[in-house]
Amino acid sequence: MQLLANPQGNYHFLSGIDPYSCGVVADPGHEVVHATLQTALPWRDGFELIDAHLATAGRGREALCGIQLRSPEPFTMAGFIEFNRGYIDLLRSWGLYMGDLNPLARTNVAPEDFPPDVVSLQAFSYTAPAADAPLTFVVAGAGELRAAALDADTIVRKGELGPDAMREKARHVAAIMEERLVGLGAAWDQVTTVDVYTVHLLEGLMTDAVLPTVGEASRHGLRWINSRPPVREIEFEMDLRGTRTEITL
Repeated sequence: MQLLANPQGNYHFLSGIDPYSCGVVADPGHEVVHATLQTALPWRDGFELIDAHLATAGRGREALCGIQLRSPEPFTMAGFIEFNRGYIDLLRSWGLYMGDLNPLARTNVAPEDFPPDVVSLQAFSYTAPAADAPLTFVVAGAGELRAAALDADTIVRKGELGPDAMREKARHVAAIMEERLVGLGAAWDQVTTVDVYTVHLLEGLMTDAVLPTVGEASRHGLRWINSRPPVREIEFEMDLRGTRTEITL
């Protein structure tokens, strides 16, 4: 991973893969604002809402730096790759790619309860001028893959759901979160939100496998969202952010 500048968007990003970067951090004099939709919208309609909101806020499309999607159910790996093609096309049409690099962070999970009918926009993040802002950032979602590429053969303890396997999966994901956090120049005491996505919330999973890494960020609590990661056979996902401005639309 490399921390790269996106001067038009007023943020830096950690290089990732085609569908998303590994995280973003606002440049000095700016902050990351996190906006959650009261009701999720089909993702293309959601991008129209983003466009309108950014215009109202006096920000261009290039300020968009993070996306949170919700899916009806986990994709097959091939289905996920196919969905990403359309998503990438939209980002390119907005002029958000930097050459071959996608600077936007993303999380995409499938809620176990009240799932949407289609892939939908749940939340988004963007940069805004803020002279006095602390360091603000978004760490993209990650599941228990041993490599950055979308390859089912790299899933940690693939097909296993027992306590030991789930703890190994969770420890691996927490370590990815820490690596990305450090890569953004941030630390756990600057994290304001820790999201955990799994339907296998076994007794002791958080305390044994997540809290030892999260450390001081746990003073804000860990937010468990009863969801599955976006691809079948991935069972545990996390994302993080450090923000001071959170709005609901």
